[in-house]
Amino acid sequence: MTTPLPDVEQLLDNLARQIRGNIKSDTGLIGIYTGGVWVAERLFAALGNAVPMGTIDIAFYRDDYDQRGLQASVKPSDIPFDVNDRDILLVDDVLYTGRTIRAAMNELFDYGRPGRVMLAALVDRGGRQLPIEPQFVGARITVPDNQLVSLQREDSGSLQLCLRPRTENMPRP
Repeated sequence: MTTPLPDVEQLLDNLARQIRGNIKSDTGLIGIYTGGVWVAERLFAALGNAVPMGTIDIAFYRDDYDQRGLQASVKPSDIPFDVNDRDILLVDDVLYTGRTIRAAMNELFDYGRPGRVMLAALVDRGGRQLPIEPQFVGARITVPDNQLVSLQREDSGSLQLCLRPRTENMPRP
């Protein structure tokens, strides 16, 4: 029997409360495609930052690129502000091994040298393979290793966490 996943709206409210007052108004929010962008859009609206939100697609920066190949839905990264010396808040939906965040930081540094990089995750499911730790997290959950947690967006725009089994040949995220 699996534990029900937390309500995304409550997690978003929790994240916004944690972040508010702990970042500068000119902090650059950057969402990691796909789910991290959805979370960043909601946080950006709730926080009212003065800097436009950015998006990043780490497809070319993954360390398993040779195993997975290029995904069909690669999107262009768009960081519409100067990264140099700016505080950056990377936003992701589900933090697991830490490899997505490592890839995002590698790409981010191609844009410049941030003053500070922080991490916000809607859900931290544990299982880190790299020393990555979020400063802000909506919830920490426990999920069996044979399950993946993903964020889905309905046609209405509402967000929902889902569990799905990991297949034998599916590499860890």
